[in-house]
Amino acid sequence: MFFPVVCNACSNVLTDNEQIICINCRHQLPVTNFHFDDSEVVKRIVYGRVKLEKATALLHFSKKGKVQQLLHNLKYRGHKGIGGFFGKWLGKELSTIDAYKQVDVVVPVPLYKTKLRKRGYNQVEQFGKVIAKSLNADYNDKVLIKTKATKTKVFEGRLSRWNDDGAVFAISENKSLEGKHILLVDDIITTGATVEACATELLKIDNIKLSLATMAIAD
Repeated sequence: MFFPVVCNACSNVLTDNEQIICINCRHQLPVTNFHFDDSEVVKRIVYGRVKLEKATALLHFSKKGKVQQLLHNLKYRGHKGIGGFFGKWLGKELSTIDAYKQVDVVVPVPLYKTKLRKRGYNQVEQFGKVIAKSLNADYNDKVLIKTKATKTKVFEGRLSRWNDDGAVFAISENKSLEGKHILLVDDIITTGATVEACATELLKIDNIKLSLATMAIAD
């Protein structure tokens, strides 16, 4: 017996021409178009805390919506292909925009080592790798490390629980990234606490430019 391959958003059986999500769900996903509109919605979340050259999110996140279902499957059910799917989608779009063509290296927000071992993967890894390939950039998941464990977040309750408020990050080295344009990638941005914590460390590297891309933004 073979289990049917189903849509990660609605659980309907996929056709031979569909991957990860069905065509109907893809057309219903709430895209932001921030990068096409040169919108500063994402940048304003961390305005006055860290300087970002560019910042975008692929989708709008709303509680109990399709995007939440997709991110839940990605983070907690081992459906790693969702990250690559979003990376291919966003990477293709960013590769048409001059500012993002200047990115030299893509850096994912890291997991703490014990959580990484338990989950078996960083949910942002495939997202970042595929974007890096689309932009002809390097992918570096070693330079930024998480040095402190934080509580596991749950989907219920305040959306701010998605962020690692109070998390501690550090850079392992900086010489290889001096003078580079770094694109930090994560799954979702809400309060901006995680982005701020990561950016604060990355901006210690001499003469870098820092941009941000996430799968989703919480409305």
